[in-house]
Amino acid sequence: MLFPASSKIIKLVDHGGVIRRHELTDSEWELLAPLIPRAATGRPRVEDRRVINGMVYKIRTGIS
Repeated sequence: MLFPASSKIIKLVDHGGVIRRHELTDSEWELLAPLIPRAATGRPRVEDRRVINGMVYKIRTGIS
């Protein structure tokens, strides 16, 4: 993806050197993370960011 010269440099999540286009950037995640409620009880949850990235992947690719 190309960015205009005036745009800010965006720090992406490092997953072993592979950055996927459907993953949220660190700045996007900083905005979204406070809006996700924390579970007080129940079984241990999967990492929230992983779940959101999966949802974004489904929306962007159109898979069902």
